[in-house]
Amino acid sequence: MRFTKMQGCGNDYIYVDCFVNKPPANAPALSRQISDRHFGVGADGLILICPSEKADARMIMFNADGSESEMCGNGIRCVAKYVHDHGIARKPTLTIETGRGVLTLDLETRNGKVEQVCVNMGEPILESARIPTTLPGNPPIDLQLPGFDFRATCVSMGNPHCIIFVDEITKDHIHGIGPVIEKADLFPRKTNVEFVKVNRPDDLTMRVWERGSGETLACGTGASAVCVAGVLTGRSQRKVTIHLLGGDLMLHWREADNRVYMTGPAVEVFTGVWDGD
Repeated sequence: MRFTKMQGCGNDYIYVDCFVNKPPANAPALSRQISDRHFGVGADGLILICPSEKADARMIMFNADGSESEMCGNGIRCVAKYVHDHGIARKPTLTIETGRGVLTLDLETRNGKVEQVCVNMGEPILESARIPTTLPGNPPIDLQLPGFDFRATCVSMGNPHCIIFVDEITKDHIHGIGPVIEKADLFPRKTNVEFVKVNRPDDLTMRVWERGSGETLACGTGASAVCVAGVLTGRSQRKVTIHLLGGDLMLHWREADNRVYMTGPAVEVFTGVWDGD
């Protein structure tokens, strides 16, 4: 099976072109094997690029633990780059079908290759039952997390996020508290956990513990959710730069259409052949 490794702000996935490859028989198991950073290729997960009846391509993604996820903001930018650069659809604007629905992406190219992508991430989901979380409120804003010394705001961008603003982000936040909140009963489908420091109203720093993958260098849906949470809690503006371990993302929650727009890089790292079972 031929694969391509790609990354957006260090959030790396293994991509399989199912326009030319037969889809894997057991994608969750393949994701666990190929994502292993010691015994596999090494990645935050597996993304299948498939034909779609309603868009230029369809993205199906699996976390490193084999669980399927609805959406990945960094991953979809790389899907768009692959679709364009490999000739599946060479257009300045692409549509990609995801578990979140069909999203639109505007491409910035240089010498015929995509370098940066702006993704219309859609409207944030703010109803507790749809995020989902058992915390009250529509939206659940700045609420005390039972059993924790933190207040949180919950947002879904097609997948659940729990955003916690702190004065300083520590290793214990990410590796100690993050995995506990991820699996807390408050979140029926588990959750991504973002710890955020506000540098200025237009400038934020975040680290993320991703559901099913652990800490990653970046999370596009997480950055989008942080942008929304910052506005809802009065901590930040609608247009912000967010610094992640793997690089910067530009976010804009537009008042005119209530949609979040995310802009960031997409990079092809290498291609190879997987001979594993």
